[in-house]
Amino acid sequence: MAKVTQAAKVGAFVILCVVAAFAVAKFMRHGLSSVGGYHVHALLHDATGLANHSRVSIAGIAVGSIDAISLEAGQARVDLRMNPDIELFANATVGKQSTTLLGEFALVLTPGTPDHNRLKDGDTIEIVLEQSSTADIMNDVAKIAGHLKSVSEQLAKSFGTDEGGKSMAAILENVAAATSELNAMVRENRQLIHHTIGSVEAIAASSEPRIAQILENIRAVTSEVRVMMGRTAGDGGPAQDRMGELRETVANLNTASKSLSSALAHVDSVAGRADRGEGTLGRLSKDEALINEVEGVAEGVNNYVQRVTELQTIVGLRSDYNFLANTIKSYIEIRLQPREDKYYLIELINDPRGKTTFTQTDVDTTNPMFPPHYRTITTSTTDAFRFSLQFAKRLGVFTGRFGLKESTGGVGLDIHLLANRFEITQDLFGFGEETRPRYRLYLGYEFVHHLWMLGGVDNIFLSNRRDYFLGLQLRFNDSDLKTILPFSGSLSASK
Repeated sequence: MAKVTQAAKVGAFVILCVVAAFAVAKFMRHGLSSVGGYHVHALLHDATGLANHSRVSIAGIAVGSIDAISLEAGQARVDLRMNPDIELFANATVGKQSTTLLGEFALVLTPGTPDHNRLKDGDTIEIVLEQSSTADIMNDVAKIAGHLKSVSEQLAKSFGTDEGGKSMAAILENVAAATSELNAMVRENRQLIHHTIGSVEAIAASSEPRIAQILENIRAVTSEVRVMMGRTAGDGGPAQDRMGELRETVANLNTASKSLSSALAHVDSVAGRADRGEGTLGRLSKDEALINEVEGVAEGVNNYVQRVTELQTIVGLRSDYNFLANTIKSYIEIRLQPREDKYYLIELINDPRGKTTFTQTDVDTTNPMFPPHYRTITTSTTDAFRFSLQFAKRLGVFTGRFGLKESTGGVGLDIHLLANRFEITQDLFGFGEETRPRYRLYLGYEFVHHLWMLGGVDNIFLSNRRDYFLGLQLRFNDSDLKTILPFSGSLSASK
């Protein structure tokens, strides 16, 4: 009897488990929906990982389930059953979201905003947010790996040899030396830099009243225009007179439009004659040989005008202070640059030390007090301007120059670093002025846009004329001049 009772208990327990499993299945199938729910659907490019009767959520909360997944026009149609208390609008979105690392996904919705129409039973969710698949990610990774391989091969070709390593080490050593020298220069001249910045701030402050005056003039002009265009009662005042002037102007425009119509009629007649080949203009339009000649001339003129318009002008204003001579040397520099890799340099220099010339005289004499033949050399220094006229050609970071330098023959070499904001300049000139030529070396750094700080050594070969200098140069091009000139004109007009 006890065994029968035990068997009955086991049977009852099994029946209870079956009923519970059936209830859970019914709940999982229909629990997310209730009576009165509605259906919507969406078209996805890829429905991998989605399953029937899986949940649909908004902000992590189940709001419905997937009823069916089918193929429609080459896309996956996913039919959704939504709870009746969930509102979806026309700008709602649907997208897949990974739930596990094994490739299982669930649908995630955003309901949209109430300023759009509400979706009804059978409507389509138009906005589908597609995520990158694992295959897409692997393809992207493969492309990136290929690019990295190409870059590594190029680096190996450039720096993988002993010669490339030595070149890289030399470049880094030069950059370190240059930055060290620049750092020392900035520390030594910190006070001068602060003074320069203070001067710029003072100039900006002094310009504020002029700017205020310009704005006041603009306000006055707009006020006059508003009064001119306004309507007043017929009181015969100034405003009424202006309205009369406006009416007269409109009448003149009407007359001008009639004259223009007449002129257009004449133009139409002339165009007709030209189309028929009559008259000089008609022969020009019909004669192919003459047309070809005119086109050749026009092309030549166009090429010339294009070269002129591409010519860039760079102006430099520079002043150097020579420490040992205790003088200030001034430069006016103009660069005519037809292309990026070459330019023509014109300089006018005011050197307080003047221009030195040498005159050699051979003398033959019968005076017993002097040798029968001797030579005199006369040195004369005049306070005259010096000028430079050089041609420059750039190759990579190097620019070579040759021509006249400070009224004597000379050559130069410039090195451009740090995106052309740091320059190392060398000049060799003055052949014949002294026993040795004049060699100058200086560094330049653009610490403010268009404003350069310069410092170096002049006359390195001659200890008796060697000097050290420090200067500033304002360098701007014709585009800056176009910006400055209208502003200057408005300032003059406002005075």
